Amino acid sequence: MATAYLASVLALLTLLLTAYLLRVEGSIGVNWGMLSTHRMSPSVVVDLMKDNRIGKVKLFDTSPAVLRALMGSNIEVMVGIPNEMLGLLSSSPASADVWISQNVSRYVVKGGVNIRYIAVGNEPFLTSYQGQFQPFVVPAMLNLQQSLTKANLAGYIKLVVPCNADAYEGSLPSQGAFRPDLTQIMTQIVSFLNSNGSPFIVNIYPFLSSYQSADFPQDYAFFEGSSHPVVDGQNTYYNAFDGNFDTLAAALDRIGYGQMPIVIGEVGWPSDGASSANLSAARAFNQGLVNHILGNKGTPLRPGVPPADVYLFSLLDEEQKSTLPGNFERHWGVFSFDGQVKYSINLGNGALKNARNVEYLPSRWCIANPFRDLSDVSNHMKLACGAADCTSLYYGGACNAIGDKGNISYAFNSYYQVQKQDERSCDFDGLGMVTFLDPTIGDCRFLVGINDNGSSSLCVRPLWILILCAFMYCKMLDLVL
Repeated sequence: MATAYLASVLALLTLLLTAYLLRVEGSIGVNWGMLSTHRMSPSVVVDLMKDNRIGKVKLFDTSPAVLRALMGSNIEVMVGIPNEMLGLLSSSPASADVWISQNVSRYVVKGGVNIRYIAVGNEPFLTSYQGQFQPFVVPAMLNLQQSLTKANLAGYIKLVVPCNADAYEGSLPSQGAFRPDLTQIMTQIVSFLNSNGSPFIVNIYPFLSSYQSADFPQDYAFFEGSSHPVVDGQNTYYNAFDGNFDTLAAALDRIGYGQMPIVIGEVGWPSDGASSANLSAARAFNQGLVNHILGNKGTPLRPGVPPADVYLFSLLDEEQKSTLPGNFERHWGVFSFDGQVKYSINLGNGALKNARNVEYLPSRWCIANPFRDLSDVSNHMKLACGAADCTSLYYGGACNAIGDKGNISYAFNSYYQVQKQDERSCDFDGLGMVTFLDPTIGDCRFLVGINDNGSSSLCVRPLWILILCAFMYCKMLDLVL
C-alpha cells in the first residue's frame, strides 16, 4: 500500500513538473516572411529581433542570406520546406541528404545558426489543396529523419508539420476530431512526432473566422470576454483561440496523444485591408493574445499549460502576398515593411523598438499634379496598382477616405517607390509630379522605399537547388523561389 501511495505521489509530482516546464518554456516568437518589394537587409532584421529580445523566428524557406545573418545571434530558428518540394524529398533519400547538408548542417556549427525545427511543408493538408501534397508528407519526413541521423543532428533538430486549423473539426471543443480523410495520416504523423520529441504545430486565425462569417460574434475573436460564450459541458469558452486550441487537444486525445505538446505556428490580426482589420483591432488582439499566453492560464482542457511556443504572424508586412484571401493579406506585420512599430504592444520585454540603420531612398514622393486635369487617370491607376500595393485604398483600408486626388497620389507614389524613384516612373503622361513634402494623411502613410541593393542575394539560388535540378524539378522550384 505504501508503495502504491509513493507511486501516486511520484506520478503527481511528475505531472506538476511537466506542467511547470511547459509553462516556463513557452514564449512569443515571430514569423519572418519575405514576399516584399521593399526588403530590409537581413542583418537589419536580425538586429531588430535582437533589440526587441525576440528569441524565436519561423522562416518559410532557407534563404542563405537570411541564415548567414542569423549566425551567432542565438535566435532559435525554424526553417521551412515548401510544399512543392515534398514530392522530391519523399521519393529520393539522396535528395533529402543534399537538402540537409546544404540547408542545415552547413549552418549548425559553432557560432552558427540555432536551427531547432524543420517544417516539412506549410499547411500541406489545407482543404483547398485537394490532397495534392498528402501522399508526400510522411515519406519525406522519414527520409529527412534518416538524413538528420546521418548528420548526427536528429537528437537536436526536430521535424514538424505546420497544419491549418481546418485539419480538425468539432461542433464543440470536446468533440474535436481530425477530418475523416486525415485520421490515418494524422495518426502516423503524430506517432512520429511523439517518438521523436516533436510538438504538433497548428496555425490558428480567429480573424479569418470573423472575416468569413457575418454570424461570427466579433467579441469572441478577442480576449476581453464575450457576450456569446460557447458552453461545452462544464467548460465555458470566452474566446475563439481557446476553443480552437482545445478542439485540437481533443482531436489529439481521440487518437491517443492527449499530452502532445502544441505549438502555435501562426496567429495574429492584420492592421489594414478590411473593415475589421485596423491598428486598434490588431493591437487589441495581439496584446490580448500575448497577455493570455504569458499569463500561463492555459485552456479549459489544458489548465495551467499554455502552448509550448507561439509565433506571431507576422514580423513585417509583405506587399507582394496574394490578395486572393483578401486585401488584409499584405498587412499582418507587427512592424511595417521598414521595421517601424505600427502600434504600441508589449511582447513581454517592454515597448517595441523601431529597426535601426534602415537604408531609405531619398525623402521624396510622387503625387498627382494639382495643375492638370485628372479625369483621364484610370489607366495610369491600373498600371500603378498592378505593379505596386494599393490595398490600403480599397474599402476598409487606412487610405480609403483620403479623396480622389489622395487616392491617385497614393497609387502614383507606391509605383514610384517600387521603381526605386526612377524619375520616369512619376510622369504618367504629365499627371504626376515629384514633391519633397511628405503627403502622409493621418494613418494613411505615403511610403519611401528602401535601398535594398544589399538584399539582392536573397534571390540567389543555393547549390542544393542546382543539384536537385538534375531530378527535373527546376520548373516546379521556380514557382516557389
